[in-house]
Amino acid sequence: MPYPPHEAPQSGAEKLVGYSIDLSDPAGTSAVSLEIAPKHLNRNGTLHGGIHAMMLDAAGGFAASRKLAGEGEIVQVMTLSLATNFVASASEGRVTVTGRVTGGGYKIVYAEAQMVDAEGRILSTAQGVFKRNAT
Repeated sequence: MPYPPHEAPQSGAEKLVGYSIDLSDPAGTSAVSLEIAPKHLNRNGTLHGGIHAMMLDAAGGFAASRKLAGEGEIVQVMTLSLATNFVASASEGRVTVTGRVTGGGYKIVYAEAQMVDAEGRILSTAQGVFKRNAT
């Protein structure tokens, strides 16, 4: 079912972790942001790799969803694969992931995502394959 981006239901993961989603870019990219808190850190005191992956997946998935739905809406998608690359660590501040579609068709979309810190330093990247969810 398509939803306007401003009416997308908030996920449990989004609520639990505390990231925010921005789908306002008319070009179809998505942005997922998080203010790092102690609950987001691993035992080394840096942002946990699972949170990197979750945010990369969300940004790529929302970009794919917007592409599959058409202008001004989103649809449900499922992640078929997600390859992540961890580049640098962060332990405080705001991180933002930008997702954008790189190709695909009617059912399958390819997207990439990149996490940066407030200074624009790349922390992680991902390439994903997303499929329109048959509901």
